Amino acid sequence: MTDTARTHGNGNAPRLSGTVRIVGAGLLGASIGHALRAKGVDVVLSDTSPAQLRLAIDYGAGRAARDDDAPALIVVSVPPDVTADVIEAELTAFPDAVVTDVASVKLEPFRALKDRGLDLTRYIGSHPLAGRERGGAISARADLFIGRPWVVCRDEETRAADLALVEDLALDVGAMPLEMTPEEHDRSVALTSHVPQVVASLLAARLATADEDALRLAGQGVRDTTRIAASAPELWVQILGANAEPVVDVLDALASDLTTVAEALRAPEAPGARRVIAETIRQGNDGVERLPGKHGQNRKFEQLVVMVDDTPGQLGRLFGELGELGVNVEDLRLEHSPGAQFGLAEISVAPAALHGATEGLQERGWRIAGATNE
Repeated sequence: MTDTARTHGNGNAPRLSGTVRIVGAGLLGASIGHALRAKGVDVVLSDTSPAQLRLAIDYGAGRAARDDDAPALIVVSVPPDVTADVIEAELTAFPDAVVTDVASVKLEPFRALKDRGLDLTRYIGSHPLAGRERGGAISARADLFIGRPWVVCRDEETRAADLALVEDLALDVGAMPLEMTPEEHDRSVALTSHVPQVVASLLAARLATADEDALRLAGQGVRDTTRIAASAPELWVQILGANAEPVVDVLDALASDLTTVAEALRAPEAPGARRVIAETIRQGNDGVERLPGKHGQNRKFEQLVVMVDDTPGQLGRLFGELGELGVNVEDLRLEHSPGAQFGLAEISVAPAALHGATEGLQERGWRIAGATNE
């Protein structure tokens, strides 16, 4: 691969040139296709499901394959249990192409391919940290990767031009490439993605047999912590099985912490019990503070809670008037009040903007439910 395979331009000009072949036309594959097509890149799609393939093509994620296709880059976007097989097939079928995959586990397919004795010089594993609760080509979006990390796993055999090709893929779809080893990647996603899925599912499972009266009290807290519990079980059986060891390490540590808290709560009046509970909450505060926020910053924002009538156009009016006040909305969370015809818009703003936003909105007739520091 030479530098002619890359076009560095400004504005909407793509970095990639030539044809990109995407194997797997589900959510991630079709979303990559949409994003590249929007940049003018020639995208060819392949999928073992004819119906899925036709649907992705109909939605504009790419075109059907031709016998004379000579892709410069191949993106494998298939379930984890067949990722290694498809990578091997694509390396064999297209001996001049660089092959990457977007599976959420990186070490297992790499080891499987190594064990088969394959030349992996042209293979570079990668993983975009993006997704939705819904899957399939019908849920694909061109903006799915904008601002999201895209991990690229190189090794000592990776050629610079090939690495640049995969990084250009990430940049063309709006993501931020980040280099990691497969081991570093899998340990990281075990903590930040895979264990949260297990925890959300376990908590949500408690709701399945809960009394209706209890569910009526559900607020934004339980909705936030169980949102990802709607994910597909079939996919997560594969992901968790492929990354079992680092996931078990985190779950074991979490189970130990839960046991410690439970023991403290069994005797809350015992010496030291309240300290255990307080330290647990404080350590959670410390962890949340380390999470990167907007633009990767660890900035603190103030929370402005505005009551919004449940009628058309109200959110648009609220944002418009915040804009007139010169207030930038850093983040937004909506909470609906059960049985009430209004919702609560929790708006994150810069600390310096809180006072002006509060007074300005009140002058315009908005009801402020609260203002807090995050």
